[in-house]
Amino acid sequence: MIIPVILSGGAGTRLWPLSRALYPKQLLPLMTDKTMLQETVLRLGALDNVGPVCCICNEQHRFLVAEQLHAVAGNIGGIILEPAGRNTAPAAAVAALHALSEHELPILLLLPADHVIRDAEAFARAVSTGYDAAAAGALVTFGIVPAGPETGYGYIRAQAGGETSEGAFPVLEFVEKPDRVTAERYIASGGYYWNSGMFLFRADVFLRELEQLNPEMLALCRRAFESAAVDLDFLRLDSSAFTACPADSIDYAVMEKTSRAVVVPLDAGWNDVGAWSALWELNEHDDASNVLKGDVLVEDVRDSYIHATSRLVGAVGVDNLIIVETPDAVLVSSRDKVQEVKSIVRKLQDSKRVEAETHRRVYRPWGSYETVDLADRFQVKRIIVKPGAALSLQKHFHRAEHWIVVKGTAQITVGDRQITLGEDQSTYIPLGSLHRLENPGKIPLELIEVQTGSYLGEDDIVRIDDRYGRIPDSGAATVR
Repeated sequence: MIIPVILSGGAGTRLWPLSRALYPKQLLPLMTDKTMLQETVLRLGALDNVGPVCCICNEQHRFLVAEQLHAVAGNIGGIILEPAGRNTAPAAAVAALHALSEHELPILLLLPADHVIRDAEAFARAVSTGYDAAAAGALVTFGIVPAGPETGYGYIRAQAGGETSEGAFPVLEFVEKPDRVTAERYIASGGYYWNSGMFLFRADVFLRELEQLNPEMLALCRRAFESAAVDLDFLRLDSSAFTACPADSIDYAVMEKTSRAVVVPLDAGWNDVGAWSALWELNEHDDASNVLKGDVLVEDVRDSYIHATSRLVGAVGVDNLIIVETPDAVLVSSRDKVQEVKSIVRKLQDSKRVEAETHRRVYRPWGSYETVDLADRFQVKRIIVKPGAALSLQKHFHRAEHWIVVKGTAQITVGDRQITLGEDQSTYIPLGSLHRLENPGKIPLELIEVQTGSYLGEDDIVRIDDRYGRIPDSGAATVR
């Protein structure tokens, strides 16, 4: 049985300002109305003999990942939470240990959550080609048939004419991202493929190779897995063991050193969407070779990608630009400089600006909230609570709150009182009062919250009880 393992740990900094640390690109609908994570799951429908989907993600993304998976996946085999990013080799090791605990001789199909593959049938054929080699003990990687001398990808050199099974070739070497001249030489010589970062192998074979090549990594991954705790629908790895694990990719830790590596060529319209220029390439162009998303008006604009999310964007007399607008940030870049967007994100991080971490709309397991206005001693938020969901039972030391219901029904606890409010009704939460907001209805609850007080930060929360298993103490701005 093939066990799909989706790796959803990236931050997608080069797709800022749409992609943020707490809402990265794999959780965004960049190509269709489905997110990239969901498209990765749906792609599995073209495969045979596929078991339940396993996903490995950052614990800060866990509720978004779970919600998106449940919307498209019929069978979820586990969501494993990484306490810290340690690259793909430790993630693969933990996935292998988990699969062996649930299945007999599983074959893992490791897939990044943020790739575009236009031809799902060609992808399925490549997986089928690699299956026999993987079942026989090979460590299979998928090499993208190059469309040109790309310098942004690593390359795999295959042994021509040395098929170990039909369509699978021994790997001679993995090559770092080349310069232009070297990339052109690779393309001219043939036998080179772009490194996709997708793998297919037996779980037990991968663990045996890792034990020989990096026993410390495997020992720490094993300890992190064996000491993991079940948290609602999630498996939370032991933090101390996993954090101590060396950070390394599957390529460096295993594939470059093993004698079992083989490559299956893949020509399926693949793209890792590593920068805004990729979205310009992947989308349909107008007559001036522009890609326009959202409320955009242009005059004398060519070869540009313009994306508006919350307001009108106008552009006149410009060429070869990337313009991306969100409610709290605007990016303008030359199309050939988009790899440098990550430098802007680093500056935001160094300045501890919230725009590096999250959007103006902040998502929670119960719904979302968005700041509408903020000034000295007051803040106005729009809050949306999903049907059947509830915020933590909590109180604040420095602010009072006024709630006005705009849509739906609110069930509100204030101290020892419970009240129910409908549309156009309101209530007041005094400073220091224990309170909870719930949506008992079948449609989303929308309300306006007006906060007043001396301090309005998200860390002014003391949580008493929470149905989502979040730690009920004060001082965590990522939890409400």
